[in-house]
Amino acid sequence: MNKSIDAFLTYLTTEKNASPHTIKNYQIDLREFVQNSQKRTIEEVTHLDIRGFLAALKGKSYSKSSISRKIACLRSFFKYHLRENHLQSNPASSVSTPKREKRLPKFLDLQEVTNLLEAPAKNTWEELRDKAILEMLYTSGLRVSELVGLNTDDVDFFSALVRVRGKGKKERIVPMGEKAVKAVQNYINKRPPKEDYEGLKRPLFMNRSGGRLTDRSVRRMILKYARRIALNKEVSPHTLRHSFATHMLDRGADLRSVQELLGHENLSTTQIYTHITTKRLKEAYDAAHPRA
Repeated sequence: MNKSIDAFLTYLTTEKNASPHTIKNYQIDLREFVQNSQKRTIEEVTHLDIRGFLAALKGKSYSKSSISRKIACLRSFFKYHLRENHLQSNPASSVSTPKREKRLPKFLDLQEVTNLLEAPAKNTWEELRDKAILEMLYTSGLRVSELVGLNTDDVDFFSALVRVRGKGKKERIVPMGEKAVKAVQNYINKRPPKEDYEGLKRPLFMNRSGGRLTDRSVRRMILKYARRIALNKEVSPHTLRHSFATHMLDRGADLRSVQELLGHENLSTTQIYTHITTKRLKEAYDAAHPRA
């Protein structure tokens, strides 16, 4: 089974341009399935093995979303080997995926976002960098992986646009807010001398060693500033992305535009934000209308 797994992961990397995060999760899921099924080759696997794996996951109190991801991984795995003529049928095709619970994204209100964006003291180049990162995450709605992947030449200050490489390495052009442009310029003007780094392809957001910031570094930074302003909410880079989408829709942006800005492949992914805005409208109606 190990060779079959390695072949599938190579396919995901070279042909599907899957992210390292996806590759890592799929590898964990497939190894977990092999350990559970005790089958040595993919030809030995039946739908009963997959159903047994599903039962074992439920017994371990996995969330429905985690179970759905693992089943989707197995479907893709066997579908790939079926297409490569390594199998006669897909044993995962008849296994149903548990219905996922709908979770509304967590977001900050406008005052909370403002407080967080103003939290860096801006006394050092690192805090100027942090200020620029917070502005970019909120005003452009970037994923944290997209943000840390930016190079200096991805930013067009004249047009206030940034070139982003999203999931599957798909590029899109996203507007930058006026304050984000100013924050990034202030950071670039103060960061360590340019001759220390090679050309315009150097990372936009760097650590003290001149290397590219990691997702984890950005998450830790945001938590630091959330604590600084005593924000009594869970907050992450994705919270700012959710806040961006929610505030855009609240102020009249159409769903298609928000979809493009977020880089969602399907409109249904973006539509979850309409549940938030509709819920807030209903709450406002109930609170204010005399006959509500």
